[in-house]
Amino acid sequence: MQLVNKNMTTLEAIHKTIAPELERLNQRMSSQLSTSNMLMNQVVSAQLSSKGKQIRPVIVILCSKLFGEPNANTIAAAAAVELLHNATLIHDDVVDESKTRRNKPTINSIWDNHIAVLVGDYFVSCAMQQAISTGDIRIIDALCHLGKLLSLGEIDQIYNARYHTLTEDAYYNIISNKTASLFVACAKMGCYAAGVADERTEALAEFARLLGLCFQLRDDVFDYFGSDAIGKPTSNDLKEGKITLPLLHTLLREELPCHAEMVELSRKEILEDQDISTLISYAIDNGGIEYAFSEMKRLRDMAAKTLDCFPQSETKDTLLSLIDYIISRDY
Repeated sequence: MQLVNKNMTTLEAIHKTIAPELERLNQRMSSQLSTSNMLMNQVVSAQLSSKGKQIRPVIVILCSKLFGEPNANTIAAAAAVELLHNATLIHDDVVDESKTRRNKPTINSIWDNHIAVLVGDYFVSCAMQQAISTGDIRIIDALCHLGKLLSLGEIDQIYNARYHTLTEDAYYNIISNKTASLFVACAKMGCYAAGVADERTEALAEFARLLGLCFQLRDDVFDYFGSDAIGKPTSNDLKEGKITLPLLHTLLREELPCHAEMVELSRKEILEDQDISTLISYAIDNGGIEYAFSEMKRLRDMAAKTLDCFPQSETKDTLLSLIDYIISRDY
């Protein structure tokens, strides 16, 4: 795959293009989360010490920057989505009983589930306050609508795992809600913060949707190989009964050897370690990983076309580099 800019294939290089805005973002989040409660401050500090890639606020800032210098509403909107994203991670770790994330202990493992849930709720409230501070009902609505879609995506995934719904349409519907919706909200909020709400907003929303699908596809591929940098167990999806695209693609190909046996195995209520190993090998050996990457390239090419309506600029190049980074990243 041809990268847009070989000097901007790392997230660090992308971050450098908006370094002042990211600094303002992190200062704003720290200020919003600060309280007089020492325990809350301690837990929040632990959560923020591993702030991750911050791809979502990067999208907010870049989309706003396409129309001029990012303003206070841009930073507030970026803070809102990043705070909400952190809340979902904290709650996910409780549900999944995860002990580590990004190679660091989770809040629920250091303290307990009770505190983790409360801190997650606190992050949600702070996210809402940041959205409200913009005074823009469109930004507030985008954040609220996002919360609904994230919950629906998770429920859909649980339902499909429980009732063994094996179609690509169902898979893409799930990741559109649980992952891509967050990226779409970022693009829209960045536009609204810049005072733009027209066909260009829709173009960026579609770009963000396709970027979000690529992000989830790449995450799904990690589950088949893993990486020390990921900081979470591999094969986690299959352990939870979730069938992602690499395996799904092979299970839908009836001409493959042992197809019926593999479909039956995938529908077991509880998968043992050997079952998981067998299914992963089946997906890898029969082109599931290659198919997932071909889908990422297809989605990437579609995303690039959505930006044709924008004039050439460093910010546009950075957006294109971001999707290339997401596909090529190793964690």
